[in-house]
Amino acid sequence: MTETLVAPVKPEPTRAYRWIVLVGMSIATYGSYYAFDYIGPLAPLLSRQLQFSDSQIGLLQAVYSLPNIVAMLVCGVVIDRIGTRKSMALFAALVFVGLAVTALSPKIAVMSAGRLLVGTGAEALALTSNVAIARWFWRGELSLAFGIRSSVCRLGSFTAQTSPTWAIGAYAYWQWPLLIAVGFGAFCLIGAGLYWMLDSRGERRFQLGHVAHGEQVPLREVFRFDRSFWLIALLCVTFYGSIFPFQTFGQKFLIESRGVSPQTASLLIGMEPLFSMMGMPLFGYVVDRWGRRSLLMLFGSLLIAPTFLMLAFTNIPPVVPMAMMGVAFAMVPAIMWPALAYVVERSRLGLANGMLDTIQQIGLVGLNLAIGATNDHWRASAANPAGYQPSMVVFTVVALLAVSFAMLLRRVEVGPSAHGLETITIAR
Repeated sequence: MTETLVAPVKPEPTRAYRWIVLVGMSIATYGSYYAFDYIGPLAPLLSRQLQFSDSQIGLLQAVYSLPNIVAMLVCGVVIDRIGTRKSMALFAALVFVGLAVTALSPKIAVMSAGRLLVGTGAEALALTSNVAIARWFWRGELSLAFGIRSSVCRLGSFTAQTSPTWAIGAYAYWQWPLLIAVGFGAFCLIGAGLYWMLDSRGERRFQLGHVAHGEQVPLREVFRFDRSFWLIALLCVTFYGSIFPFQTFGQKFLIESRGVSPQTASLLIGMEPLFSMMGMPLFGYVVDRWGRRSLLMLFGSLLIAPTFLMLAFTNIPPVVPMAMMGVAFAMVPAIMWPALAYVVERSRLGLANGMLDTIQQIGLVGLNLAIGATNDHWRASAANPAGYQPSMVVFTVVALLAVSFAMLLRRVEVGPSAHGLETITIAR
């Protein structure tokens, strides 16, 4: 008689081990978010010392997003193919190299080339961590895990946005903040190495979520995604399109239009990542237990819509609209990205995240260039503060589009084609 050997069933990961794994990937993305946000605080210095125009400053942020129009879709397939460990290490190295190149020269071409590398690596690194969270937290606490990871990311943004206050001496010369950013890029490498070690060990010991590691996932699979996915994608591009390009020019706007000091401007813009850092775990915890995801995304979109008009056309203290923006920045992303795990198959999460990021980057490229060109056309400056008003109207229109897409998503998710965004909780 032939005996059939049955492989022992692996246990689920312990709660403590899952959270330690989250620490590794969070350290990596902390460095990458610093890499994205440090151009905004540097903008006044680039304008003053290197005579960069707003269009050139907008280019430095646009080129960060430009390759990702195609690269993120490809990276999503790569993640599904080679797995999260190798992907995270590869993309972390790309961020570090890109930061080093950006700091080499004051020439716009060299700096743009570095930003291109940073953008490809940083966005792909965030994409990888999204899939890794689904791999480790697919049985529960998905939104909470995403919120905690994102809080660490926002800490990276907050560290960058407030760098003129804690590294005030470095802002005497344009290159010194860039060299500081290279140091923060080392966090990407450290976090990726820690995640590799923990994920490798965990894969041998535990039963992990299946997210298509080693499978060939064709790009045509994106056409199988349904209406809820595409509405989330449109919400993503419009919501982030009213946040990140504003951060690029926000400190310059506040200094020249509202007359605040560079240190105050950095703290005001830093409110966005600060509120997000504190609020994302809270909102993640709430939706894991309460549901109502599309409703909360609609509320967050409504919260951000009036803030740009308040900044440009009223005397309301800027701390008020910046606080509103910060709450919205905590609420919507904390719910939106984990929602993908409910509207697409887990085995296609890399591709789905890649497609979402691709659409987001298209919007960021266009809006960074458009806002820079608008400010230059209307000669926005300290001598002409009203020149900033047209670009703030553009931000308002984009934010209202986000509200419209959130309303449509809400309508789908309370109807017969719902995926459970309103109803799925830890208890259900």
